[in-house]
This record gives sequence, structure tokens and C-alpha cells, in this order.
Amino acid sequence: MLRRSLIIAAILAFATGCTTIKGIFGDKASKALEPAELVEIESPLAIKASWTRKLGDGNAALGLRQRPAIEGDRLYVSNDEGRVLALDANSGDTLWDSEVVKTGKQGSRVFFWRRKAIDGGLTGGPGVGNGLVVAGGRNGEIVALDAETGAERWRARATSEVITAPLVTPDRIVVRSNDGRVFGLDPADGTRKWVFDRGVPALSVRGNGAPVSDGQLVYLGYDDGTVVALRLQDGMVGWTQLVAESDGRNELDRMADVDGELALGYQEIYATSFRSQTMAISTANGRPLWNRDVGGYAGLALMADRLIVTDPAGTVWALDRNNGSALWKQEALARRWLTTPALQGDYIVVGDVEGYLHWIRASDGVIAGRDRVAKEAIRGTPQVTPTGTLLALTIDGKLAAYPAPAQ
Repeated sequence: MLRRSLIIAAILAFATGCTTIKGIFGDKASKALEPAELVEIESPLAIKASWTRKLGDGNAALGLRQRPAIEGDRLYVSNDEGRVLALDANSGDTLWDSEVVKTGKQGSRVFFWRRKAIDGGLTGGPGVGNGLVVAGGRNGEIVALDAETGAERWRARATSEVITAPLVTPDRIVVRSNDGRVFGLDPADGTRKWVFDRGVPALSVRGNGAPVSDGQLVYLGYDDGTVVALRLQDGMVGWTQLVAESDGRNELDRMADVDGELALGYQEIYATSFRSQTMAISTANGRPLWNRDVGGYAGLALMADRLIVTDPAGTVWALDRNNGSALWKQEALARRWLTTPALQGDYIVVGDVEGYLHWIRASDGVIAGRDRVAKEAIRGTPQVTPTGTLLALTIDGKLAAYPAPAQ
């Protein structure tokens, strides 16, 4: 099945008053799409990267949201050159570097105005756990490596491109492919134990949220606006809940993707939709606990008493976990295409389309610090190590580490 999965649809949806593609690429109307100018911060936090490094070819032309995977004091990253690397989280030094997919120039894909090789490359970002690092590729490759040494343990294959990190659990490796299928694999050898197939709409936002699990069920957001809970052991459907209606006069109007990262609580899971709906759902039966007309394409960050979500306009919201009521909102980052929020101590951190990271006080939503990783966008969710170091990866493959800001 040919899937028209276009970032340009997201651009059109975000653009207030923009009705033509011409307006995006340089006429006067494009001014309305430009990211809001950054205002000087009064008494900013002292923000400085402890280390940076380039990881090879990134995914700038593919519209992906790759991010590092963290376990202990190690982090694992993959790139479009077909390599998986293990790095020391404290220094950025390479611990091992494995070429798992050979790339070449046998074919190409045009994405906007850029051309990219399509025979190989790792596009999903790695998942880690239980001694394994598992990464997916553009041609459906699934490769499991030994987390300690980088030695290959097994290979498997999905039915289409894997563009999100696999979920690694003791009982199953869960991999979703871009055609709507989800695969439950045996961690020992990669054999297929179950397949779930939901299909995808004709038009959707480019991206998939990674699966999450509570040990019994695995939860996935889908492009038709639903969250699906599958039994981890056998892939049977536990429940399905609609987060946002997929309706409208055309395919663009009907886009309702739940593509951002889900946030799993104690007895509830939180999801947000491209149609600006955020919902709290009971994990026991899939029933809605509350619904709020705030949300977007990125995922959620969960705190003890609140939920942090960004909307397509670039507003950052803090919602009460119990009922979804707004505690505060921050509107100074308009049209900056913010990432899923990350939590670093008392601060919320989001990346943007111009390569900036913004530190926002969780208590009141005030922007307290800023630094620019690179001129290329940050799309993947920043990650935080157990010791509090924040890691951000740009779409051109630059990785930067930031220690927790001094209070």
C-alpha cells in the first residue's frame, strides 16, 4: 500500500491563513509562518553543553523524530548511514560502533526539494533493554545487537519502513512499521510471535509514536485518532479508544493522528492528537477519564501533578493530571514547531525548528534559559539520563549533552 505520509500537510495545517504552497516558500504570506522572534531572557540560567559530537548523516530529508535511547550511563544512537553506536553518556566517547545496514546509491526518494538514498539506512532510532539494542530501518530491517559489545544477535524484517524506536521488554520486542502493522517478536531470536494490522489513512502526518507498555498491555497511538491497547504476550486487542474524530471535507481536514509519545501513569494513559485533543484514558478498560481541547502532533510529558503538552501554534500548556484544567500556558514560542517536552529537574525543555532548546520553569511556565545546539531543527524528544543530563539530537545528526541547570 502506498502511503502518502507528508510533512507538508502538517505545515499547511499549522499555518494560519496560508492556503498555498507558494506561500510557504517565499512570497509575502510566508512571513506569517516564520517562527516567533526570541525575546531576551532576564537573568537567564547558565546553560552550556558539557559535550557535543556529530554522529554522521542525520535524517534531515526524511521528516523523522529520532532520539537517543538511554540505559544507565550509556546511550545508544543510530543514523541513516546504517550504524548503531553506544556512547558514554558522561563524555560522549564511543564505546562501540556497529555497521548493521549497508547503504548505497541504488535508488533515491525526493522529499520536498532534497534527494536521499533509499537502499538501507536506520530510520527508527534504537530501543534498549534486557541486554539488547534493537533498531529498525527504511526497508523494514530489524536488527538486534548485544548492548555490551555491539555484536549482532539476530535479524528480522517488518513489512515496511520502521520510523520509530522498538519497545524492548523481557517477553517481547514490539516493532511498528509505517504501514500500520505491529509485530511482537521473541527477544531470544527475533521470530515473529504475533502481528496486529490496523491500516492507515490515505493522508497522515509523517511519524509514529513509540509503543509503551505496563508489562501486560502495549499501547499505541494511530493515525486515525485512536489509542489501541494490545496484550503484550499474544497481540490480541484489549481495548480501543477514539481520542479525536477523523472528520472533515477532505483528507487534510480529516487528519487526526495520535503520533506523539504517549505518557503512562499509574492507572491511566495520556494521549494527544493532531486535531488538538488530549485525553486521559483508563488503562483497565479504555474509558476516557477526561478530554481537553488542547494538544497537537508532539507527545506529552508527565509530572506528579500535571501534564505538559505543546500545541500546533507553539503554545506550551500545563494541564492538571486529575481533570485536564489549564494551570498555565506559555505562548512566546509561537510557530517554532516544538518537540515533545522533556523534564530536567524543575524545568521543562523543548527543542524547536531552528535548533534551539528552551528551559521553562515547571512551576509557572516562565522561560528561564536557552541554548542553540545547531542551525538544524530538533525534532526528536530530548532525553534525560538518570543523573540528570539532557541529550538533544538535531536532524543533521548533531548530539549535545547538557547537565542539569544550577538552581
